[in-house]
Amino acid sequence: MLSTASSKAEQVGDSTSLILLARAGLIAYGVVHLLIGWLAVQIAWSSPSGKSADTSGALKTLAREPFGDLLLAMVAFGLLALALWQVSEAFWGYRNHEPAKRAGKRLTCGAKAVIYAALGASAASFALGSGSSSSQSQKQATSGVLAWPGGREVVVVAAVVIVGVGMTLVVKGVKKSFTDEIDTSSMSPSARKGVARLGQVGYIAKGVALALVGGLLGYATLNFDPQKAQGLDGAMQTILAQPFGRFLLTPMALGFVAFGVFAILQSRYRKM
Repeated sequence: MLSTASSKAEQVGDSTSLILLARAGLIAYGVVHLLIGWLAVQIAWSSPSGKSADTSGALKTLAREPFGDLLLAMVAFGLLALALWQVSEAFWGYRNHEPAKRAGKRLTCGAKAVIYAALGASAASFALGSGSSSSQSQKQATSGVLAWPGGREVVVVAAVVIVGVGMTLVVKGVKKSFTDEIDTSSMSPSARKGVARLGQVGYIAKGVALALVGGLLGYATLNFDPQKAQGLDGAMQTILAQPFGRFLLTPMALGFVAFGVFAILQSRYRKM
C-alpha cells in the first residue's frame, strides 16, 4: 500500500504538467530578479523614493502595474509549482547518482523548495494585500529568535549558513558548474557562450549579495542590535553608502538582471 502511494507520488513528480508549471515558475523567478536589479539601478542613480531592492520591492512593483493582482497570482502559482517540482526531486530525483552525491543533490532541492515556497507565499500575500517589507520581517524575526535561550548562537549559525550559501553561488558562477543543469546542445556556440556568461555574472552577483546579507546579520547579532539585521535591500544600501557606492552597486544590480534573464532562459533549457 505504501509503495503504491509512493509510486503514484513519484509519477506526479515526473508528470509533464508539473514540469510545464515548473518551467513557468522559472520565468516568474526570473522576473522577480529582473525587478530587483532594476530597482537597485534606480536606487543607485536616482532618488530612492521609498523603493527597496529586494523581493518585497519587486512584488510591490508588480502590484502597481495594471492587473497587478493577477500578475502576482501568476507569479505565486508559478513559484509554488517550482517548489513542488523541487520537492519531487528531493524525494525521487538523481537516482543515477552515487549515494553521497544523490543525498547532497536532494538536500539542495529541499532547500530550494523552501525558498521557492516562501517566495510564492510572499507573492500570494501581496496579491491579497497583506504583504510586508522583507527587511522589516527579517528584523522582527531576528529580534524574536534572539529572545530564545541560545538565540544568539542560532542567529550566528544562520548568518554563517547564509554566507556559506552566498560563497557557494560565487564558486558555482566562477566554475560555471550551473551549465550541468541546462541543455544547450541545440544552441550555436556563440549563444551557448552568451548563456554561460549570463549565468556566471548572475550567480556571482547574487552570491556576493547573499554573503553580504549574512555578514550584516552576523554583525548585528554579535553587537546585539537586531535593527542592523538588514536583508537584501539593506545590503544594497550598505554598498551604496560606500565611497563610489553607486559604481559598486550598479554591477551588482546588473548581475541580478543577468540572473533574471538566465532564469528565464532556464525555463526553456533546464534539464527536468
